Parts: sequence; C-alpha cells; structure tokens
Amino acid sequence: MHTEFQIPAGVIEGFFGRPWGWPARFGAVEFLREYDFGFYIYAPKGDPYLRRKWREPMPADTLEHLAVLGSRCRECGIDFGIGLTPFEIYLRYDAAARERLRAKVLELNETGADTLAILFDDMRGDVPGIAELQAQVIAEICGWSSARRFMVCPTYYSYDARLTREFGAPPKAYLEDLGRLLDPRIDCFWTGEKIISDGYSAQHLIDVAADLKRKPFIWDNHIANDAKTRTNHVYLDPSPWSLAVDAAVGLAINPMNQPHLSRIALLGYRHLLTVGPELRSALPGIYRELAGPRLAELLSEDLELLQNEGLSRLDEATRRRLLERYESETGNAYAEEVAAFLRGEYVFDPQCLTS
Repeated sequence: MHTEFQIPAGVIEGFFGRPWGWPARFGAVEFLREYDFGFYIYAPKGDPYLRRKWREPMPADTLEHLAVLGSRCRECGIDFGIGLTPFEIYLRYDAAARERLRAKVLELNETGADTLAILFDDMRGDVPGIAELQAQVIAEICGWSSARRFMVCPTYYSYDARLTREFGAPPKAYLEDLGRLLDPRIDCFWTGEKIISDGYSAQHLIDVAADLKRKPFIWDNHIANDAKTRTNHVYLDPSPWSLAVDAAVGLAINPMNQPHLSRIALLGYRHLLTVGPELRSALPGIYRELAGPRLAELLSEDLELLQNEGLSRLDEATRRRLLERYESETGNAYAEEVAAFLRGEYVFDPQCLTS
C-alpha cells in the first residue's frame, strides 16, 4: 500500500524524439497502476497524425493499438487520454478545416479515450484574436468528442520569454481572454515560470490561476530529455523539485525518451510528493526495487556521470567503460536503455521538430 498523491498525478508522453513504442506503453500502464498514478496521456511529438498531419486519417494499426491501450488502462483503473494538436488550424478555420477536424475527433472517439487534451503548443501565436479562435475550436471539439474530460495547452504555456522569441509575441491579454472564454470545467496545462521548471511556488501558481481563471494543471518537463542539450543526459534523480500542491489541480509528468529509466524518476517524484524533499538517500532502494541489485550498484556509482556530466562531456575511455558495464547486464531493460543512451541512440535529431 502506497501513500496517496494529494492531487491527480500521471504521465503525458509528450516529448520530441524517439517515442516509447507500444510494448513500453503497455508496461507503463502496469507500472502506473502499481504505484497509484492516475492517468496516462498519449501525445508523442513523433506521431504526425496528431500534429502536422492531423488532417490525414491515422493508420489503422495505430488506432488499433490505441484502442487496446485504452482498454488496458480501464482494466487497471488508469484514466486514458490522447493529445490532439490541430496544428495552426486557427490560421484558416474554414468549412473544410472544420470538417477535417470533426473527422479526426470522431476517429479518436473509436479509441474510447477518457480524456482528450487539445494542444496548441509549439506553434505560431502572434495572431490577432487567437484566444477567440482557439476557444471556438475547443468548443467544437468538445461537442464532437465522446471523452469525459478535456484539457487544453495554450500556445503560451509559460511566462518563459523563449516562447515569444520562437513563436512571436502573444496578443495582449491572451491568457486572460482564453481563460475567460473556456468552459470552467476544462483544465489548462502550465509548465511554470520556464518551459523546463525546477519547481512551482504557491505565489507563482496563484498568479497563473488569476490569468487562466482556474488553477493550472502542471505539465512538468523537469526530467524530459528531448532537447538538443538534454538528450545528452538521463535524469534519474528529479530533485531539487517541488510543487505547491494546493495551488495546482493536477500534475502531468513528461518523462524521458527512455521508458524504463523514466520509472526510476517517476518514483522519485512520488517520494518528493508523498514523503519529503530528501530523495538522494532513497534512490538506491528505488533502483533495487525496479532494476535489481546489480543495476542498483551500477546506477548509484554512475549517477553523476549519466545525469550531470552527460554523454557529450564523457571522454571516449569513460564512455566505453560505462558501455561495457551496462552491455554486460543482458536481459535487463534498464541496463539496455543506459547502453543505448551511451551508444548515442537517443541523441537529438533536428528532424523531430518537424513532426
């Protein structure tokens, strides 16, 4: 029996780069159930049919897998969600676009998803009246969808100035207008003061809630390792990290590209939220519980190199030494992921940004 989370907590597979794959997702559902996480949302940036190719039908095998995954989630008592990014639809939301969007939503209904996340992240936002256009699109999607719950990611999902540099300056009062126009039952994602935040203070979340007219639902990128520099690291220890849980409505953790290693970090979050801020002494026990005694020994010794030094800063002799250590642990999924990382199989690929 585990200590319960104070707010709904789960995983959103929402990163760029190498996606998890179906066996990893099915395994993740079992893991989430065992450790009392509440939901899993399928939203990989690598699925183009939920992003830039949203107008095109999803492949039949993907829909099949999603339906089976949704069924397995329900058996495990896990809320199953899908993230849809109708990329820049608000630039031309005419009759044709509306019909294509309706067809996509009806297609996703076939999966039996409990939650539909409507995502406007990582796209141009310097559009007059964008809040009104997005609110219209959201309202129509909610009308077509069979999901029980809806979530939205604004185009400006943080106060981070990087969003303005990359996607243009938002219209004045964008967040306030969107929050005012959205049904109050719809949750809004927020990544914090930065796109990748080390924590969320009560005052910051209170300020965000004033803009959005609701408590934010945290989309946490603290361990996500899909960016150019971050693919050089595996983040097994999420501390220092904190969340003022009373000021948020939920927590969606965007994990690493490595599905099994992400489980170590997820139990780290669980410890931080249910036990306390001192995690480092508990990590060896988490390693042993998930990966076995030999991997616990190796990961305890190598955490500094894997998490803080990172692949790009390892000299060749050190990289080869580490690779030999983990490749020798055949049949251990955690060791296999570390070895693949050391071979450079997760290194950032700029093409992933065009999905």
